[in-house]
Amino acid sequence: MYLHTEQRQQQGLSPRLQQAVRLLQLSSLDFAHEVQAAVDSNPFLDTVDDEPPEDAAAAAPGVATPDALHTSTLDAPTVPLAADDDGSDGDGGDDNRDSWQTAGPSDTPRSDDLDGSPMNRVAAETSLTEYLLRQLHVLQIPARDMLMAEAIVESLDDDGYLRLEDLSELIPVIGLDPVASLPELQIALKRVQSLEPAGVGARSVVECLLLQLDGVEDRDERELMRRLVSEKLESLAHKDAATLAKQLGRPVEAVAAACARIRRLDPRPGWRFGSADIRYITPDVIVKKVRNTWTVSLNPAIVPKVRLHRVYAEMFQRHQQAHHPELASQLREARWTLRNVEQRFATILGVAQAIVKRQHHFFDYGPLAMKPMGLKEIAEEVGVHESTVSRVTNNKYMATPSGVFEFKYFFSRAMTATSGTAFSGTAIRGLIKDMIENEKPDNPLSDAEITRQLAQQGFVVARRTVTKYRHLLKVDAVERRRNGA
Repeated sequence: MYLHTEQRQQQGLSPRLQQAVRLLQLSSLDFAHEVQAAVDSNPFLDTVDDEPPEDAAAAAPGVATPDALHTSTLDAPTVPLAADDDGSDGDGGDDNRDSWQTAGPSDTPRSDDLDGSPMNRVAAETSLTEYLLRQLHVLQIPARDMLMAEAIVESLDDDGYLRLEDLSELIPVIGLDPVASLPELQIALKRVQSLEPAGVGARSVVECLLLQLDGVEDRDERELMRRLVSEKLESLAHKDAATLAKQLGRPVEAVAAACARIRRLDPRPGWRFGSADIRYITPDVIVKKVRNTWTVSLNPAIVPKVRLHRVYAEMFQRHQQAHHPELASQLREARWTLRNVEQRFATILGVAQAIVKRQHHFFDYGPLAMKPMGLKEIAEEVGVHESTVSRVTNNKYMATPSGVFEFKYFFSRAMTATSGTAFSGTAIRGLIKDMIENEKPDNPLSDAEITRQLAQQGFVVARRTVTKYRHLLKVDAVERRRNGA
């Protein structure tokens, strides 16, 4: 054991710059909350309620107008902040940047209006899980059986199905002592399947429909419907009652009535409860074509309307700052917040501008024209570090005539076709999407078949890559598409 000393130089980020880097990767909603929290806690920050006249904003000294950042063509210069470059914590040279305003409306509700908001009086919807658990908790069953039934309920998907290959997969999840047995789980499943709505807890479409047949009072009709569902479910789509009647040896009228009643059954009982979790996205930038040129502009709705409270700042500067170190610190924080707002949106706009410039064929012709692109290319174009581009592309969205896309959507590694030309993974996803949309409903394409058809077009892609892209497109496997599940 021995002691020794050595000198070493390494690059580090100041606490303020670390804060700027953290704010850069936040989504627009989270960033707005951060800025609002700073406004609430700092007396030197103020929100802008009304948009001043254009001439007044231009004439007012020390007021920075955002027009240069809000709209930009692809050839316009940008001055984004390199978040990984070192900076100073002082206030020198930035005292004139005391306001950041937007032309967008301010629709943030006041805190004293929250109680009177109509949204607070909207009844909450009951989810399928909540509805089933309420029914279970009414039953007088042992605690062990209740835990197994609750585990099954919580494993159901939005359709009300139990998508498990084997019921024994729940055994380690429940964690009972002694360990739950498969017969016990089967009894618990039967108990869940007896709850309302009828058909819940099924493991297939056939089982879901069969569970709903218990409500048919007529025994003969119920048995006929059971045979149709179990043996002739695929034939029901053809609506050929005569052929089905001949195959089953039953009257045509009875078969037609049974088929009509089967079609009124609910193959997705879970859809009756709750609503889909729809998440709305507010784009950070807007892309549109003006005079045959793609232009990029900031979305005014996401830019906080915040400025330095000049009255308080001037009053503080006229008095002894040395006697009020806390106020002096808050004034520095206020100015730093305004710089963060400006630098954040300048960087976002610069990165978006570079993306649109390199991917203009995508905006003209669609996903098949997407070029391979990496973070390094955009970083060199904008003049920032790759890690800055990575942070900017996180939770940032671009509104285009083709839809709203996350910045990350435009980045993909280069893949080489048999002809030697490079193509992107996004283009392959577009091809796979077109193939699946145009497939025959009775003969959907498997991942292996999609791989073979891509190879015929010169795109050599592994089958597992096709499977990954299909999952990204949120498309079910071929078996489920064939069964209509």
